[in-house]
Amino acid sequence: MPTRFCCFVTGTDTEIGKTLVSAAILHKLAASGRRACGMKPVAAGAALVDGELHNEDADLLRAAGNVHLPSSITTPFMLKEAAAPHIAAALEGVTIEPVPILAAYTEIQAASDAVVVEGVGGFRVPFNDDFDSADLATQLNLPVILVVGLRLGCISHALLTVEAIVARGLVLAGWVANTADPDMRFARENIDALEQRIPAPLLGHVPRLENPTAQAAAEYIDLAGLPGWHSPRVQT
Repeated sequence: MPTRFCCFVTGTDTEIGKTLVSAAILHKLAASGRRACGMKPVAAGAALVDGELHNEDADLLRAAGNVHLPSSITTPFMLKEAAAPHIAAALEGVTIEPVPILAAYTEIQAASDAVVVEGVGGFRVPFNDDFDSADLATQLNLPVILVVGLRLGCISHALLTVEAIVARGLVLAGWVANTADPDMRFARENIDALEQRIPAPLLGHVPRLENPTAQAAAEYIDLAGLPGWHSPRVQT
C-alpha cells in the first residue's frame, strides 16, 4: 500500500513555474503507484470550452495526475478574469471563502493517496478582505514546497517567503529552483546562497526546458527524502 503524500506548493511570485513543478510532482506520484490528484483551489483566467470553464494551470494539473474528479471539486473557484483573485472574484460577484475549498480538499483526499495543492501567485495573495493564500495554506496545514523562480532579485523574494511560511507555523518541506530567466547570470551562485540560508532541502533545479512537460521536469526533482514519499516502486 503506497504511503500518503500531500503538499502545498507556493512560489516566490507569479509566472515562476509553480504549475510545472506541481505537475512534475504529480507525475512522480502517479509513477510511484499512488492515486494522485492535483488541486488548484483558486484559478483566475478561465475560458469557456465546450460549455465548461477551463484554466490552463488547472488543466495541466489534471493531466499530470491519475485521479480525475470534477473541476468544481479540484478548482472550487474558477474565475474568468486573468487578474488578482480578489479582483476577478469581485467582477463576478463571488466571495472566495475557505469552507468550500476545505470541503473540496477533504473530498479529494478521500479519493486519493496523494494530493498536490497549488497556490496562487506568491505566498500572500488576497482572496477577499480578510482571507488570503497564506491563510489557506495555514488552514490546510500541509507541508509546503517553495518554488523559487531564478531571476534577478530571487534571493530576497525567496528568503522573505520562507520567513512568512515559518512565521505561520508551517513546515517548509523543501524548495525547487526553476529557471524563470534563461539569461540570468550567476544562477548557480544564487542557488548556493539560498542553500546556505533556507532551512529546508533543495529538491532540484529545473532548467529552461525546450518542451516543459510534467515528465520532463520530473527528471530534475528528487523527493525521496521527504516524509511520506517512500514507496517500494518510485520511478519517473
